[in-house]
Amino acid sequence: MTDLNIILLRGLISWGGFALFLTAELLNPYRKPSVPKTKRIMTNLSLTILNSAFISLLFSALIFSTASYVTDNKAGVLNMSNMLMMPYWLKIIVAVIFMDFMLYIWHLLNHEMPFFWRFHRVHHSDLNMDVSTATRFHIGELSISAVIKIGLIFFIGADIISVIIFESLLVLTAQFHHSSLKVPGWFEKYFWLVFVPPSMHRIHHSVVLKERNTNYGTILSIWDRMFGTILKDIDQDKIIIGMGAYHEPDKLKLRHLLLMPFTRAVK
Repeated sequence: MTDLNIILLRGLISWGGFALFLTAELLNPYRKPSVPKTKRIMTNLSLTILNSAFISLLFSALIFSTASYVTDNKAGVLNMSNMLMMPYWLKIIVAVIFMDFMLYIWHLLNHEMPFFWRFHRVHHSDLNMDVSTATRFHIGELSISAVIKIGLIFFIGADIISVIIFESLLVLTAQFHHSSLKVPGWFEKYFWLVFVPPSMHRIHHSVVLKERNTNYGTILSIWDRMFGTILKDIDQDKIIIGMGAYHEPDKLKLRHLLLMPFTRAVK
């Protein structure tokens, strides 16, 4: 599979997931938006398209070339001699779980380290949470994340299939738990045992700081359980999405989001 085909496959999964969850949340919304949905989505999509072009140009080919390199040259932990007898399917699972754990650490650092938070607050400044929020990130954060991802692929020795599976799960799970989709309570109750449902991530997007600094998981919720960063007992109907310092929609347009990391630092 060529780099171009992989990039096209990623795009198909990403935009297909977006269309699926957007349709679902329009048909069965969790609650009415507090600000016009169309304008928000257009801003978020504009940022997404800009980011996608930049990341594809600079990092996508490098990410998958790294996966090919470690496979061809037997580099990384999973390609060590004592790992060669491990079944291929198990190597994929280990690689995906490892990268998800490191994403949990990276997410936590984005909240705890002031420099990283400057970029990450673009994501949290959204006044409502829906499927378009899943890709509302500053290009600075995505660039740093891409460099880290390349290092992790090299370290663990993840092959192309493992990377594709991880990237696909990452996009689809993020779109699901950011969506404003009304999910049955019984489903979330059990889904939350291992994975991240919308109710869990909704708490993470709260304006309340002690609520926001919890529930960092993306694919798996087990990391939050293991490290004591999980928060459950919150009245979902009373959660206000966003950041206290950014409550005016007219000051959250595309140009404002691009400049936000270079403005006054706020929590």
